[in-house]
Amino acid sequence: MKKVYSSATTALQDILFDGMTVMSGGFGLCGIPENLIAALRDSGVKGLTVISNNAGVDDFGLGLLLQTRQIRKMISSYVGENETFERQYLSGELELEFNPQGTLAERIRAGGAGIPGFYTRTGVGTLIAEGKEHKEFDGETYILERGLKADLSIVKAWKGDAEGNLVFRKTARNFNPMMATAGKVTVAEVEEIVPVGSLDPDAIHTPGIFVQRIVQGTQYEKRIEKRTMRA
Repeated sequence: MKKVYSSATTALQDILFDGMTVMSGGFGLCGIPENLIAALRDSGVKGLTVISNNAGVDDFGLGLLLQTRQIRKMISSYVGENETFERQYLSGELELEFNPQGTLAERIRAGGAGIPGFYTRTGVGTLIAEGKEHKEFDGETYILERGLKADLSIVKAWKGDAEGNLVFRKTARNFNPMMATAGKVTVAEVEEIVPVGSLDPDAIHTPGIFVQRIVQGTQYEKRIEKRTMRA
């Protein structure tokens, strides 16, 4: 099966539908699938539920999909750098499901591993726990969190081959590898497509069995989410 596509647009063109759930990899603006996000925007698909640690910034990353109001709901951990997100949420246009960051990561990992739910102490006694099953283990209270899966996972890797084997670089490994396992269809964009067999098997973070399509991205900006300078 041919996995390599010529562009982000062609890699997505026959798998998108309104109301779908999309996982989008990256941490802050590091390791985000820039080209695939832009292709999602240009496709016009709407009513999306997006699972992502962050929500981008106003004019970049997932912020592009918020600008065009293509996102109906966000399942996230940290969204504090996006004023568009804030306005839409406070006005009732955007639904939000907040998660502690570790819980979000584990929900995604569990979904990819076929685990429907797990118990955690994180969030007990807070708004996070409202409406969730509580259970005691060894004298401690835990809450049940459900695993997460998506119709589509879009991820960004450093290198990949035509079989879909992926190598991520540094912080980009925070959410991308686990999201690649949790999508019904996973599309990866990479900075470089290398010949099959050239990747050290011990260095592969995501095996190609989890990746259905791969595209070489272009014109990466790699912006800084929030620049802090000494006085």
